[in-house]
Amino acid sequence: MTTSMEHRASAPREDDPAGEGRAGEGRGREERAEEGRAGKAPGAPTRLGRAVRRTGSRAYWTTPRLVRGLTALSLAALLALGATATAVLGGARDGTDTIGHRAAPQATRAADLYFALSDMDAQAANLLLVGADPDYTALRRQTLDAYEQRRAQADDDLQQAAQAAADDPAGQRAVQLVLGRLGGYEALVAQARLLEEQAKAPAGQPSPAALDTYRQATDLLRQQLLPAADQVTAANEATVEQVYSGQRRALGGGWWWLLAVGLLALAALLGLQRALAVRYRRVLSPALAAVTVLTGVALVTALALAGRADDRLVTAKSNAYDSVIALSRARAVAYDMNADESRYLTDPSRAAAYEQGFLDKAQAIVRLDGATLPDYGARLADAAARHRADRTAVPFGGYLGSELHNITFAGEQDAAERVLDAFQQYQRTDRGIRELRDAGRLKEAVTLNTGLSKGQSDYDFGQLGTAIGDTIAINAGAMDRAVAATDDDLDGTTAALAGGALLLALGLTAFGVRARLREYR
Repeated sequence: MTTSMEHRASAPREDDPAGEGRAGEGRGREERAEEGRAGKAPGAPTRLGRAVRRTGSRAYWTTPRLVRGLTALSLAALLALGATATAVLGGARDGTDTIGHRAAPQATRAADLYFALSDMDAQAANLLLVGADPDYTALRRQTLDAYEQRRAQADDDLQQAAQAAADDPAGQRAVQLVLGRLGGYEALVAQARLLEEQAKAPAGQPSPAALDTYRQATDLLRQQLLPAADQVTAANEATVEQVYSGQRRALGGGWWWLLAVGLLALAALLGLQRALAVRYRRVLSPALAAVTVLTGVALVTALALAGRADDRLVTAKSNAYDSVIALSRARAVAYDMNADESRYLTDPSRAAAYEQGFLDKAQAIVRLDGATLPDYGARLADAAARHRADRTAVPFGGYLGSELHNITFAGEQDAAERVLDAFQQYQRTDRGIRELRDAGRLKEAVTLNTGLSKGQSDYDFGQLGTAIGDTIAINAGAMDRAVAATDDDLDGTTAALAGGALLLALGLTAFGVRARLREYR
């Protein structure tokens, strides 16, 4: 009887086949006995150290504990992978949404506001320029229609800019300034028109009262309205840059976090699979094998989505939006430049200032360092010829130079070069206007300035505006496609599939070890 009892006491338990648990318990009893002989209770550091040693010992990790520990690690790693993917891909979706659906359209809309205001003033100057001359009756009617069209466009842009600036105090102030002063500008233009009609002045010679009123209007526009509109554009541009830089950093770091957490999840699952195979002498757990494959597929998919989101963010912002905003600014400045051309003829006492303004805006579009107004056309022709000889060479700066350095999409190169051609033709016509005025042929200069026939300034300027618009459309379309592709990749369906895959992986992991752990109950 005694022998039998001793045999049962020395036999290993079913859940402790190596007898490791009993050995650990023996060491624990010895430690407690030693502390009892010392007459003191163990302190917290002692207990912590003992727990660490016991947990780190091989004897502690019985089969049930090992399986439970690896299962917990696998489940935690799967949850971490899901959380990381949600953070990285959700951030990419939100960043793309901010750039593609809010900040970038707002920036281009603000640039359109600048362009609409500039063209309003150009049309107002043209009304004074043609005067009551019967030869310009049809042109006067067309100019009035163009003024009203731009005024409606400016009102619409302002309404949308006000909505977009709801969360931006600086933008709100700028929009409110434009809203508050635009009515005053329109009133001054209406008064100048009335005074001009009453004076029945000849072409190119507005009445002093009408000219003085127009000066007040154009000064208000150039000194307050246009800078405020430009401030709205700059604020939205800054938002785009901030979101873009932050999102690219997040996607770059997030890709590596996804890889690290995904590899940890795979390692935990493989470790659990191996533990079951070794401890239970089973070659493969079908449930865990399915989870491992599912995790690998999910990891590769998440990495691919993050990589595609980053590529499309670069396409939308660097390749497309940067060109859109540069060209939108170029168009806005070009309309102000065209207004300077009309102001130059309308107001001889300020002709020198308007000439300098015209040159400054031409330089903003195509910068030729050191060029003056008399030699700007020749310098432009030389630079354009060098570019046409070698399309990779862009021997000028400015907004158009930035665009030609950022050619990315099919048809964009030809479209941008049509802008250069149209700009060059417009500058040639402008030189002709100034030569006619200097020769005392004022009415001919007015006709060349306001005419809509081929070879006349407003026709040439219309070709320039169309060419810029076509190039903007190519880049805007590419930006919209990139944003839409990211929206499709990271839509609600993707989130639902990812959530379902995570729940399935968690369930299969628990199912795969449940039957094995039940053997120890």
